[in-house]
Amino acid sequence: MTLFLFAIIFRVINIQYFQGEKYKKLATELTVKQDTVYANKGNVYAADGNLLATSMSKFTIRVDLLAIDATVFEKNVANLAKELGVMFGKSKSYYEAKLRAARKQKNRYLLIARNVGYNDYLKLKQFPIFKLGVYRGGFIAEHKTVRAHPIGKIAERTIGYDDFRGEAGIEGAFADFMQGENGLRWKQKIAKNQWKPISDVNEKEPIDGHDVITTIDVNIQDITHHALLRQLEYFEADHGCAVVMETATGEVKAISNLGRTSKGKYYEKRNYAVWESHEPGSTFKLASLMAALDDKKIDTSTVVDTEKGRIYIHGKKVEDSRRGGYGKISAARAFEVSSNVGIVKLIKEHYDDYPEKFISKLETYGFTKPIGFSIKGEGKPYVPKPKDKSWSKISLEWMSWGYGVSVTPMQTLMFYNAVANNGIMVKPRFVKELRREDKAEKIFSTEVLHPKIASNETLNKIKKVMENVVVKGTATNIYSPNFSMAGKTGTAKKFMPRVKNSNGDWEGGYYSTKHYTASFAGFFPVEEPKYSCIVVVHDPKKEKGYYGATVAAPVFKEIAQKIYTATPINNQTVTDEVYFTSIDEAYNTFNEVLNKVHTKVPDVKGMNGMDAIALLENIGLKVRAEGVGKVQNQSIKKGVMLKKGETITLKLS
Repeated sequence: MTLFLFAIIFRVINIQYFQGEKYKKLATELTVKQDTVYANKGNVYAADGNLLATSMSKFTIRVDLLAIDATVFEKNVANLAKELGVMFGKSKSYYEAKLRAARKQKNRYLLIARNVGYNDYLKLKQFPIFKLGVYRGGFIAEHKTVRAHPIGKIAERTIGYDDFRGEAGIEGAFADFMQGENGLRWKQKIAKNQWKPISDVNEKEPIDGHDVITTIDVNIQDITHHALLRQLEYFEADHGCAVVMETATGEVKAISNLGRTSKGKYYEKRNYAVWESHEPGSTFKLASLMAALDDKKIDTSTVVDTEKGRIYIHGKKVEDSRRGGYGKISAARAFEVSSNVGIVKLIKEHYDDYPEKFISKLETYGFTKPIGFSIKGEGKPYVPKPKDKSWSKISLEWMSWGYGVSVTPMQTLMFYNAVANNGIMVKPRFVKELRREDKAEKIFSTEVLHPKIASNETLNKIKKVMENVVVKGTATNIYSPNFSMAGKTGTAKKFMPRVKNSNGDWEGGYYSTKHYTASFAGFFPVEEPKYSCIVVVHDPKKEKGYYGATVAAPVFKEIAQKIYTATPINNQTVTDEVYFTSIDEAYNTFNEVLNKVHTKVPDVKGMNGMDAIALLENIGLKVRAEGVGKVQNQSIKKGVMLKKGETITLKLS
């Protein structure tokens, strides 16, 4: 017993004096910890200063009922219960019973409310009992920050996030810049897995992150989002996107990406405009026509025989949407009416032996490699080359009308924007500047990717035929006499990949006649383009419509019309000015005749058909043309008194 007593005494002395600091430190580590107070990330702003994303403080409110003196508790519990009831919408008796029951159970971590805003947090701190603080009032406030989007779900995928879901959009691209410096706070263990702050203040206050100023215009974004949403809902489409870009600067003023849920609702599912690389269909014909014009292979007046609207190339069918075809028409008209046969025959004739020249043009137009956005997830384009294993005898021809290639909507828009911008290809951008403590840290200027993608002569011709698509081509349904628009419709059959079904059988591997992609790309106003825009809609319900003119073009018009209404642009008129330098002589004759005409029908025999039509329409006649080429006969003879609105028939050679 004596030995046992001495052993105990030795152990006590050893623990107390020789190992005391060790066990004191261990006890502290087990009951006290240093907790991180996370800093607020920087804000994301629209170009006009509106908040697109911000960090909001949220608090979880608890109470340590054993820290409250019994007299203080009894004297104030009724008033505290009354205040809590008013704030959180429950009765005074509910909270008083809850507080009394928790005190009886010796609860040191009673939950009062979650996700309390900062203003309500300040009010709670002044409630009876709580205003005594942590030690006397038992008030426990645990702070956290949550990311909020003041304008809702609009442009959510482009604004992005940096959290457990990964790094996406603008927030993901600039995560390091927007991340602040975290603070520190000591907490004490009060029960199993329960910790409360030791004091009301932080040992180290967090420092908030820095801000990003985007190019987004909230008003244009709202217009674009709702125009696209209405169309997707009506056509019950799977998904779609719409982007508006400022022509001269490349600033993206609006971007909407909407996908359909199983319940038929739409939300920002993915950034389709940046991510989705797909076969564009007829919007790609602009690249084909422009390449041939710029290489001097053809002119807009070059005649192509569309035959009966159907041809076969190495056993593969190319056909027009119009049964019977368009007969012999000009290259410009083939583009305006979106003749697949016409465009394919033109490209086949002039590039079949030199496909590399055509591919080099596509490289100039920005289709062969990604744009190179700072935001993650950009889709990779696919343009086959003659040396590739995938190249076939029909690759060139299929490429010319938008099949066998894959590009993103942003690439197509960048190309169309370059046409509007007099050939200057600028890089689309989403961010104007980075700001640190209200000072510009970095300003993003317009980045020119190519100073001139085509000659002025080619660009002028291209702009005219794009305008005619709206005036008298596939998109006449969106024509407006109040402001001018130019663009191109696109309708592409979707390729169904070859996969195994539930029975283990292979199916797919063909172009569907049930699934389509409808699109429209263009710019406005035509004379001095301010904005370019693209609309792409995937899998509209076929019974309701699937052509680009029906599904996508009306969205373009609504966006253009509302932007024009909100911010009128000067010189919003449609003109019939002729740009074709290849017919200078005929053009001079056209002007001479027009200047002489006042009250009588002119003689247009021998004139180019396109010139004659423009002339007669300008003096108020309606024109019906039969055939192509030069005018051989006119139904109203020259010198007859002019009656505006009357129809004149022209027979062309």
